[in-house]
Amino acid sequence: MTIHKNCEGLRRRDCLSLGLGALLGGGLVSALGSRATAAGQSKKPTGCILIWLDGGPSHIEMFDPKPTAPAEVRGEFQPIETKVPGIFFSENMERLAAINDKFTIVRSVCHNQNNHGAGNHYMMTGAPTRIPVSCGAFVSFHPSMGSVVSAERGAPHNLPPYFSLPSITRSGGPNFLGARHAPFVVADDPNSKSFRVRDVTLPQELDDGRSVNRRQIRKKLDQLVRFQDRSAGDPVMGADENYQQAVSLMTSDVALRAFEIDRESESVREAYGRNSLGQRALLARRLVEAGVPFVTINDGGWDHHSNIFPAFKKQGRSLESVVATLIEDLDQRGMLDTTLVIVMGEFGRTPQISTLPGSTTPGRDHWSSAMSILVAGCGTPRGQVVGATDVRGYAAIEKIYGPENLVSSVYLKLGIDPDKIVYNTSGRPAHLVSDPRPIAELM
Repeated sequence: MTIHKNCEGLRRRDCLSLGLGALLGGGLVSALGSRATAAGQSKKPTGCILIWLDGGPSHIEMFDPKPTAPAEVRGEFQPIETKVPGIFFSENMERLAAINDKFTIVRSVCHNQNNHGAGNHYMMTGAPTRIPVSCGAFVSFHPSMGSVVSAERGAPHNLPPYFSLPSITRSGGPNFLGARHAPFVVADDPNSKSFRVRDVTLPQELDDGRSVNRRQIRKKLDQLVRFQDRSAGDPVMGADENYQQAVSLMTSDVALRAFEIDRESESVREAYGRNSLGQRALLARRLVEAGVPFVTINDGGWDHHSNIFPAFKKQGRSLESVVATLIEDLDQRGMLDTTLVIVMGEFGRTPQISTLPGSTTPGRDHWSSAMSILVAGCGTPRGQVVGATDVRGYAAIEKIYGPENLVSSVYLKLGIDPDKIVYNTSGRPAHLVSDPRPIAELM
């Protein structure tokens, strides 16, 4: 298994100890509790697949090349023409360039949180952190998009409304909405022949023909690691009524079919790529197809302080192939009109290439003044670029938006009022998003 680290040395698995246990930390029982408290289904069966590029991907090496800039800015890659005249991507985005009439690129979202902890929180929640936080912090001052969708939408067929594959993002939790709105994490690799979604299949010791009763289920679940987010509380407290719902999910035909990725034809699986990211994207499509309204794919390794050009030749091109396949597949199935696809990270990278102390190869540092975000589906106009950065890619200069506007756009597309007032555990009111205005060009 590949372990991705960012500049703080944190692994993707580290987030499990801060938000998710195998089951009770946002898995089966806690996710099921959302059904009883959800504000109601959206009038349209819309869903969102968020591909989170943890570490902060370079906008210049993806969707905002700067061919007229000096070599120390433009880097090693050439711009290429896309299907839409006048729009250029980096050569790493060849497949996406060929179908960019199906999605929009936003080049003008920016903020002032230039470290992983704060940047992740701002982009994932639409709320800046309340106090300065360290680069490596896992912080939760406000509910994440997935948790809000869980609370507002719920999901049919006993399915949890919010999934995260293969781990929760560092600010992807529910905060004051409660642990029942934490994501259900599918940590196992769907590309593996032994892929199995824990907590959905009955434990072997309970699946031998004996009746499954409440006491047996509870004894088994109480052995698992519990949710550690103190702001959300331990979901075991007050979750007694959810045990029977857990059994319902375990025996739900719709839920089980959604996880059976081997039902897909070999040609479809090959198209997505027989790798972890490709098969997680395919699983995400299956979950949305089954009625899950929000799925995050947490893809690490985008903190390119060094070795950026060889990394993009492999990682960047692998990513764009998966994203292109997902968009094409959704479109062919008639699902793109009701499925929102977002590809983004916590920020972009510095235009100036540098070799940092301790490194032997060039890279780019954190840069929150410019980034590129891919948005497709759910009524998003196709084939456009929103906003622009300056000639060297240092700052957004046209149609400038903040993370709040992006998050508001997501909520509106999913049938949620971004200006809604919710109440924290102390009874204090808070808006879902401080600025409820969406990115107009996405609507």
